[in-house]
Amino acid sequence: MLEEVERWLAARSSKASDWPLARLLDAKRAAGARISVVLPALDEEETVGAIVSTVREDLMEAAPLVDELLVVDSGSADRTAENAAAAGAKVLHRDEILPAVPSVRGKGEVLWRSLAATTGDLVCFVDADLQAFSSTVVTGVLGPLLSTEGDPIHLVKAMYDRPLVAGSAVLPAGGGRVTELVARPILNLHWPLLAGFVQPLGGEYAARRTLLERLPFPTGYGVETAMLIDTLALVGLDGMAQVDVGVRLHHHQDDAGLGRMASEIMQVAWERLHREGRIVPGEDAVEPHTLMTQFHREAEGFAPRSTDVTVMERPPMRTLLRGQELARSQASGA
Repeated sequence: MLEEVERWLAARSSKASDWPLARLLDAKRAAGARISVVLPALDEEETVGAIVSTVREDLMEAAPLVDELLVVDSGSADRTAENAAAAGAKVLHRDEILPAVPSVRGKGEVLWRSLAATTGDLVCFVDADLQAFSSTVVTGVLGPLLSTEGDPIHLVKAMYDRPLVAGSAVLPAGGGRVTELVARPILNLHWPLLAGFVQPLGGEYAARRTLLERLPFPTGYGVETAMLIDTLALVGLDGMAQVDVGVRLHHHQDDAGLGRMASEIMQVAWERLHREGRIVPGEDAVEPHTLMTQFHREAEGFAPRSTDVTVMERPPMRTLLRGQELARSQASGA
């Protein structure tokens, strides 16, 4: 590990218990900050209601820390939207936000659109499939952003243990397979300053709007990888932090789903290496092939199944909003 990363780990790592709610309320009042919590959701009827209820009861009713609680539904076929609304969240379908921009599927697409539907100076993202959720996840990642000590922090990632639940068996550290097999090797190889992040792909993090609106957003699962790399380029390692929030329990995808996720992460990394001039295609070079073939067994043997895993990137939100403002200004002037 680089010495700079060792110093960063010591200076920019903390625990959720280091950020008690009373301290955050005082800091929020002093800063005059507005805080939004966003849950991207797709078919999470079993868990989304409990997460929403916990945030609303602990951080909106018992204490006025969170100002907005938004669930963005990505086209659920179950009662995700109904359960979230019943628990007290504002619920929007992905397609309701920026309706003039045709939507595509993907987690990153939902996170990007949520910036146009919220007003918080600080935005906290929480995956909607978490089990046994505690509001200390939210207070933990908000803590360093509200701190007035030292240089300002712009992005805070949660770190945690990720057990793998397989039937009645629980492997204490069996989750996070794509992290250990794909994301961590890529980051250590090409962006070693990011080697200190325990959960680079984790979906629980908070950031300043001023940062988020400057970032491009890959529409799929590569969004967290891209966010780390792009934030490092914009604010440097000392502008980032991580907070230990304990244990994270959630649903796990099958191996085929993890393979598609890995492909998207690799494409995001390739694109950034290309932008940085560290991959220089030759005259006959082609873009990465994005039709991914996987196999499943049928009665007569293995059958191929191909999926398009092309990664699309949305532009920084401030670019889009400024373009819309300019168009409206020109239309009114005409």
